[in-house]
Amino acid sequence: MRVIAGTARSMPLVTPKGDGTRPTTDRIKETLFNILQCDVPGAVFCDFFAGSGGIGIEALSRGAKHSYFVDNNKEALECIKKNIAFTKFADKSTVIARDVRDAIYEIHDTVDIIFMDPPYSQGLEFDIMQMLKNVKFVDENTLIIIEADIDNDLSGIESLGYIMTREKCYKTNKHVFFRLEQ
Repeated sequence: MRVIAGTARSMPLVTPKGDGTRPTTDRIKETLFNILQCDVPGAVFCDFFAGSGGIGIEALSRGAKHSYFVDNNKEALECIKKNIAFTKFADKSTVIARDVRDAIYEIHDTVDIIFMDPPYSQGLEFDIMQMLKNVKFVDENTLIIIEADIDNDLSGIESLGYIMTREKCYKTNKHVFFRLEQ
């Protein structure tokens, strides 16, 4: 796994061993950031269930102002810290070593983009989206992207007060884009 583009282009990233995390492939990461290319420069970015931190680091490499990395897995946190140090983004990064549902209350900046890749088939997306409606750092301008299994129906999130603005499907997974209703 590596950084695709930007100031840290081609730098290799370490990933946790085993199948506890599913690093987003380079091809899918490139497609995602092609979609986000106009939104990332100057943005405050959140990488929930960050794993290796590859998505948040990609955002920083492409000009994001700051990135929050949230994970509660010890090995993942070690990888995130190593990758941030190696890519020299420590001054633009905040690592929160907690469950996402607790970490949400530790973020105080206005956030432009939230990316989350929760464990599949646990329904965490719905819990977190419900919580995000009630925090000050999320407003109708915040773009929330959920990476999910291709068969996971996330249309119910709209009943929580969100608008699905886009869905990009790949072979086995997808990215679904949401914003709060105005």
